[in-house]
Amino acid sequence: MPTVLRHPGTVLRDHVFAVPLDHARPDGEQIEVFAREVVAAGRQDEELPWLLFLQGGPGNGAPRPVGRADWLQVALRHYRVLLLDQRGTGRSSPANRQSLAARGTARQQAAWLAHFRADSIVRDAELIRKRLLGEDVPWSTLGQSFGGFCTLTYLSLAPEGIREAFVTGGLPGLRTGPEDAYRAAYPRVAAKNAAHYARYPQDVATVRRIAAHLAEHEVRLPDGSPLTVERFQYLGMLLGEGSGSHRLHYLLEDAWIEGAAGPELSDGFLEGVRAQVSLAANPLFAALHEPIWAQRSVSAGGTRWAAQRVRAEFPEFDAGRALAGDGPVLFTGEMIYPWMFDLDPALVPLREAARLLAERGDWPDLYDTRRLARNEVPVYAAVYHDDMYVDRDDSLATARAVARVRTWVTDEWEHDGLRVSGGTVLERLVATARGEV
Repeated sequence: MPTVLRHPGTVLRDHVFAVPLDHARPDGEQIEVFAREVVAAGRQDEELPWLLFLQGGPGNGAPRPVGRADWLQVALRHYRVLLLDQRGTGRSSPANRQSLAARGTARQQAAWLAHFRADSIVRDAELIRKRLLGEDVPWSTLGQSFGGFCTLTYLSLAPEGIREAFVTGGLPGLRTGPEDAYRAAYPRVAAKNAAHYARYPQDVATVRRIAAHLAEHEVRLPDGSPLTVERFQYLGMLLGEGSGSHRLHYLLEDAWIEGAAGPELSDGFLEGVRAQVSLAANPLFAALHEPIWAQRSVSAGGTRWAAQRVRAEFPEFDAGRALAGDGPVLFTGEMIYPWMFDLDPALVPLREAARLLAERGDWPDLYDTRRLARNEVPVYAAVYHDDMYVDRDDSLATARAVARVRTWVTDEWEHDGLRVSGGTVLERLVATARGEV
């Protein structure tokens, strides 16, 4: 019997589905996928169209809503919403150091993890759609960030399952390989650094002081893991969010405390850093972030730690070089580096499996460009002009290559506009779909 919860203004129903680990072997190993249905209170018995929410990531569970905050308040005016915990996340069968320990060798673990990309997520969604709605009833989709990547895969593999698609900050380059993605990303991250330091010029000296201290001393976070200069630079992930620059500044301004032996990094600062750099809550993000770009037709040689290799082309991100001069130390962004699997306790057990995934060169294609060129499903996409995570030019090129895509390009919001705009972003896209804009 499904669990039913009542929150302020909403009724929630839990669903658990058994799906094949490998959809090419439907009678093989089964895993569980969890999803939560949300409907406006008082409308639970209405015949409402369904909206499937595809979360960003990869490796993040769906939102856990309380009431009708943010974009959900807009969605519930029109739809019955299904919040999907993509395979390996949330309450779906987990993929982390604890569950992988039962998977045998690193090679067996890597082979298992290879089934957690967008193509498998989409096939899960199709099975769920047919069980909930019926074989011939399509639903609408809302893809945020990586959820937009999944949307383009959905339109490539099973467009008959989608009535209309909304995408926010997530139109990928259809033929963008991992090296291309990071070669375009580092300049965007550098621009976000420049904007942050222009907003908070005092942070230049603060960051240099912290980086110099980390270069000369062994510092450990509250979980016991090392805080190196490169790991400190990873705080730049914050710079792609609307309030991220401000949050980074507030974290930095509390960095130092006067200890018995002189100034030292405060416990509060170190805990704040740990909360940002630890991937214990979403280890799949580390293991699969580069493979989301991997396709046989564009990256036959494998990802091979593309972010690390491409970083050498941008020496301005070398903290040692910056400290040798008088310039700012730059933060990095949404990049995964091999050293993370040496330092993060949640990732250390995945180190060898991650290496094997990085070396894999036979990843299936995720996008059918010919089919997308003939796409008949209306797609409404918000493209953020200054998006640090997803390249604007790639997004617009994809919008031109895929039929029936309408874009709204805006600089009013950053990558997290869906979540922080109070519903404005989704409201604009839905109004466009309804012919009101």
